[in-house]
Amino acid sequence: MSDLGSEELEEEGENDLGEYEGDRNEMGERHGHGKARLPNGDAYEGNYEHGKRHGQGTYKFKSGARYVGEYVKNKKHGQGTFIYPDGSKYEGEWVNDLRHGHGVYYYVNNDTYTGEWFAHQRHGQGTYFYAETGSKYVGTWVNGQQDGAAELVHLNHRYQGKFLNKNPVGPGKYVFDIGCEQHGEYHLTGVEREEEEEEETLVTVIPKWKATRITELALWTPTLPEKERPADRAGQEEAPGAEGRDEPAEEAQPLTDLSEGEMDSLRPGEEEGDIAREEREEFHYDSLDQGNISFEEEENRPSDLLD
Repeated sequence: MSDLGSEELEEEGENDLGEYEGDRNEMGERHGHGKARLPNGDAYEGNYEHGKRHGQGTYKFKSGARYVGEYVKNKKHGQGTFIYPDGSKYEGEWVNDLRHGHGVYYYVNNDTYTGEWFAHQRHGQGTYFYAETGSKYVGTWVNGQQDGAAELVHLNHRYQGKFLNKNPVGPGKYVFDIGCEQHGEYHLTGVEREEEEEEETLVTVIPKWKATRITELALWTPTLPEKERPADRAGQEEAPGAEGRDEPAEEAQPLTDLSEGEMDSLRPGEEEGDIAREEREEFHYDSLDQGNISFEEEENRPSDLLD
């Protein structure tokens, strides 16, 4: 079955319908390059093998859709691009007429999904980009749904945690560009609403955020191993020159020799840095709300922090 359900078999039999122009083998089968017009109005141009589409080809649907890519025994199989009637497009791998493997889907609203597919659905690791907001979901997908460990990245903050059926659930944290992290946990709550026409009660799941603590970002600073420090290398280079003279070589002196008074003069600066850091931590605690926020409101958090 094709993506749109109109791709028909072209095997010639008792009821030979449609038109074909191209190469044939000794048995009269379509074999090599050819053009075909199917009875339903679709058209194909490309390679054939023993009467079936096989190899590179272009299939045009009467609906306006188009597939350009590889075929194996009349099925889309391998690398190919499918352009749908609404203008959306998929570029990637196919297996037995299904999106399967790695591919990119371009949606009509300019959203994009780049990642793994399984049996025509988003499945595995992938990134979904939301064109309207500039946000993106980077993580695991299961049967077309956001499910598993992931990161939801926004313009000035991001959320890291686990998702279940598109909703964040369990422990996680918000990482803000201003230099702090808000740790907490999402709880799923159900809200009942009634359908007027069918008179049925439906339960809508809403994630609620419970903040627990705020911490500063842990910054990483590169350090050199002891044997690779410049001071050690300088001392090693001076020693051979001293051995060439009768005078004994002097021991390598440290690069800086500070008296106790000079060391004391540096300590107040360190204490001031500690005080400034404590003031920033107090500012973070005052700026962030420790109460519950809904997942739909989390995009408003950065503006609160900047204020």
